[in-house]
Amino acid sequence: MKVAVLYGGVSGEREVSLSSGKGIIKALKEKGHEVIGIDFNPNQLEEIIHLEADLVFIGLHGKHGEDGRIQGLLDMLGIPYVGSGVLASALAMDKAKAKQVFMMHNIPQAKSEVYTITSLSESENIAEEIKKAFNPPFVIKPNKEGSTLGLTIVTDSAQVLDGVKCAAASDDTLLVEEFIKGRELTVAVMGKKGHEKALPIVEIIPKNTFYDYESKYAPGGSEHIVPALIDEEITNKIQSYAVLAHQSLGCETYSRVDFILNEDNLPVILEVNTLPGMTPTSLFPDAAKSIGISYSDMIEQFVNLTLENVK
Repeated sequence: MKVAVLYGGVSGEREVSLSSGKGIIKALKEKGHEVIGIDFNPNQLEEIIHLEADLVFIGLHGKHGEDGRIQGLLDMLGIPYVGSGVLASALAMDKAKAKQVFMMHNIPQAKSEVYTITSLSESENIAEEIKKAFNPPFVIKPNKEGSTLGLTIVTDSAQVLDGVKCAAASDDTLLVEEFIKGRELTVAVMGKKGHEKALPIVEIIPKNTFYDYESKYAPGGSEHIVPALIDEEITNKIQSYAVLAHQSLGCETYSRVDFILNEDNLPVILEVNTLPGMTPTSLFPDAAKSIGISYSDMIEQFVNLTLENVK
């Protein structure tokens, strides 16, 4: 087939997306597809509008790629694409809205509050509100951002104002959550709609104190243990929550669901990634590899699952 891969983009996750795109393009070529690589820019939509391809594989991360906007354009153009549609993409990107959906389905999550900043002068007022509502440690982050960009883990109240300003640089809506101490886990989910399966759980042991941007993408930044060394009962519970989160948001084909297993051995959902990283150090490919699915076979499975839905 003729497959167009959208990658790069203009979000804060551009570098990650460039790496994901290279991997996806290489895998598709290995499977015999004719591939067009497009470094996506929302100010240059002519390339998409006049695109001649059988399928689009979205290798974008963050704003304009993961939030439903490019999906809406492709829907209007009648071009099928790999991954979740407009609503699921937008919901998953909007962490506060996703948390409301998780609550409806009784998926455990951290206590949180949402704050909206319409001007920088409000930063101090909001910082004071946060101090009254939360005791350290807690997390301040942009409501719509990925890869821990703009995130601050507050261990001292003196950090709150800077944390608010840092998050507000990416989004005018901030999400503040209690900090859950525990083990970092992630679950890859894939399959035909309504019949999705969870892959083995991956435990992430970051090189740094927290699982930050460097830990996620720098070679050797973190160690991935697949499958995670967790007893069968808790493993099944986490995997079932992952599939439920994927389905409740309306995700399609694949996603990756992040959790913390707290000190009481209770899983707490963090978020659903509708376009998880596909770089050489990424988590989804590691989960697939653990059950004998190579990177290129995994990409081909996503393509085939998409074609089944199109028919």
